Amino acid sequence: MRKSPEARRAEIVSAAATIALTEGLEIITMRRVADELAVRPGLISHYFPVAEDLVAEAFGVAATAELDDLIPADRTKEDALADLARFFLRTTGERYDGMSRLWLNARHLSRYRDTLRDRVGHQEGRWRDRLTHLIRDGVEAGVFRTEDPLLASIQILVVLDGLGAHANTERGNRPPAVTGMAVATAERELDVPRGTLAELMAAPHIADRSGTREPSGTREPSGTPEPE
Repeated sequence: MRKSPEARRAEIVSAAATIALTEGLEIITMRRVADELAVRPGLISHYFPVAEDLVAEAFGVAATAELDDLIPADRTKEDALADLARFFLRTTGERYDGMSRLWLNARHLSRYRDTLRDRVGHQEGRWRDRLTHLIRDGVEAGVFRTEDPLLASIQILVVLDGLGAHANTERGNRPPAVTGMAVATAERELDVPRGTLAELMAAPHIADRSGTREPSGTREPSGTPEPE
């Protein structure tokens, strides 16, 4: 049965996002995605006449899926402290390193690709907004204290970006004071007692809650019929 335009487009973007994570954004071409899906390149170009649009869309979908895993959009406001601990717990390990490599890749290529640069900026804004809202919830609940939640979120993300910049290098000799810099920054800027987040990150109820989401962010269906 022929797939709907929406389903076909989502399939193309999902395949491109997988290629981006495993091989790099520069590998995304009409032919490479067509090979991945065992279809003709013309089918890919029907939905994405400009390859750069597909590259940007693939990055956006992968980055959105990551953000929804780290700070779910549908999280409740009741437990901001636990949600922040869970956020930090999920910013460790090989899976997060893979996303750090993708962000490095995207930021490098965005120097030369306007569409990708716009998407990178959009995703950075979504990260800031999502973390800022979490911090504001914590301030309202009295578990965080800061006069500027946005500034605090930027400081935390800058440290995480700095640590993620070394995703391609050996980091086995890093002292705990370095690997824990983002957590320490959050505790300092949010006036949380030192060690609170680290203790929560070790709690079973933090590690066990999945929160994983399916990739999202694809556009609405265009209604354009699929070519024969």
